[in-house]
Amino acid sequence: MAGLPMLRRLPGRYLATAAAVAMGRTLSEEWRASDPHRWLTERPRPEGFALQPVDRRPTDPDTGRLVLAGTIALADATMTVGVGGNPWDRACPTRAFAEALHNFAWLPDLVSVGPDGAAEALRLVLEWRRLFGRWNSFAWDPEIMARRVFHLACAGPSLTARASDTETLQIAADLARQARDLLGPADLAGAADRAVAAAVAGVALSGSAGERLLERALVRLSRALPRTVAPDGGHASRQASAALELLFGLETLDEAMIQRGMAAPDTVQRAIDRLAVAVRFFTLADGSLAAGHGGVQRDATYVAAARALDEAAHRPMPSELGGYQRMESRRLQVIADTAPPPTGPWSLSGAASPLAMQVLAGGRRLIDLDAGRGLDAASTVQVEGRDLSRPITGLPARILGPRLAEMDTVVEVQRHEAPGAVWLDLAHHGWNRRYGLMHQRRLYLDLEAGDLRGEDRLTPTARAQGPDSRHFVAYTLRFQLHPGVRALVAQDRRSVLLRADGVQEGWVLRNDVLDIAIEPVPRTGRPALQLVLSGLRRADSGARVRWRLSPARTPQAVQPLPSMRRADLIDDVSSRVDGPLR
Repeated sequence: MAGLPMLRRLPGRYLATAAAVAMGRTLSEEWRASDPHRWLTERPRPEGFALQPVDRRPTDPDTGRLVLAGTIALADATMTVGVGGNPWDRACPTRAFAEALHNFAWLPDLVSVGPDGAAEALRLVLEWRRLFGRWNSFAWDPEIMARRVFHLACAGPSLTARASDTETLQIAADLARQARDLLGPADLAGAADRAVAAAVAGVALSGSAGERLLERALVRLSRALPRTVAPDGGHASRQASAALELLFGLETLDEAMIQRGMAAPDTVQRAIDRLAVAVRFFTLADGSLAAGHGGVQRDATYVAAARALDEAAHRPMPSELGGYQRMESRRLQVIADTAPPPTGPWSLSGAASPLAMQVLAGGRRLIDLDAGRGLDAASTVQVEGRDLSRPITGLPARILGPRLAEMDTVVEVQRHEAPGAVWLDLAHHGWNRRYGLMHQRRLYLDLEAGDLRGEDRLTPTARAQGPDSRHFVAYTLRFQLHPGVRALVAQDRRSVLLRADGVQEGWVLRNDVLDIAIEPVPRTGRPALQLVLSGLRRADSGARVRWRLSPARTPQAVQPLPSMRRADLIDDVSSRVDGPLR
């Protein structure tokens, strides 16, 4: 279908896909809930636990103590059950809370408290088994179950040390049954994570049951990893946090297999090496992880735990990875999204915002890569208030999830480096079919002056030279500010002072547009602001916006970028000036 772009716009295409997926999912769920399937997944029965795999994700004993005290805090919501209470027989405050509760996200923190935490964890696991031990469409959802299997495999020996022999066999049997169920058919997007969880369970369980489970899981994992991890280490979802989580899981599996005297397959070793490079690439100056395409922001402690085993840390940092470009100087760091969004099941939280960027100044986040899924929440250019693509809706979305509708666009990237400077020439054709315009963006990092200069152009193409070529087109350039960054527009309306909370140093964004405003960001969570630069131009003449981000100091002329022509830029790179912009 990649070669037939018109098919992507056929009415009912997603409805047909959703119908096929729904039919397959219904048949799968009926089989998984049946007694024959239960009988098959219960055999052979494990003899117990052989070892305790080590999950290197940081734990929080304080959160575990809250659970001991009867308060469960997950996914920005809280449930109070009281000491010794049962969270499984009451309504959850949110769906996200319910997912985290049933995937046992609380288990590592609770076990980290010590013997009392492990005893309470054993009680909660046995209570879950009593109510949800048989198949349940929500609790046994493959994505929820994959995390539960992983957590239970890593905590199993700690729990069973305080359990009776019967309870130990029950927990081990439940773990094996759920892990085998994970190896059934399901969405491609989570195949690698499900196989990792099943493999960790297999290596943790003793006897032939564990060995056979591990063997099956490794076969599935070897098939899933090449489709999930690109040769450069980029994750198919284009989320840095997804690469980080998969790296954690593979490291846990690799260490556990070494403890059992086994070697992980070559595909696993290659994936670990590639993902380690990706995590280094996406680690920002503040030690946290870059955001993008709905990825979860992870703090420095969490990221450092995954990088502790990075054997390739001495290798040079790549400048491009997974469809992103990275530029940095002593004071500025820039991550630019230079590829189309993910497609299909990988796009459930993806953002249709090519050429968006994230900027750190002085090691603090200043401009965010994306705050939502559309152009109104991205640091890039939007035309006529429209989006390049939107999540699907209606019945298809209920079945397939809110994946992005596929978009016809090509992203072009050229990277240049010279003494004292590095710059990107970027372009995407997403506006061509509707408006006959191409968005070109130049990001120019001056290593000597310590500032970032940008130029955004809407360049007319042949499609713009028609009978309607003289109509006016409204455009908007947005800069999404990180939560906690304050903004103040100068009286001349040509510059904005930006300053992060708790930091004395400010940064000035100068521009040459006629209208600039500060508006709230359309996001949930912490409130944040966005700079909105607007204009109106004829379609056949295009538009150009020049801007410059520099440390706040004595006012000076804002010098624009060189000409968009590459030859002029290379010939004149020493001066990097083509006229004053004040």
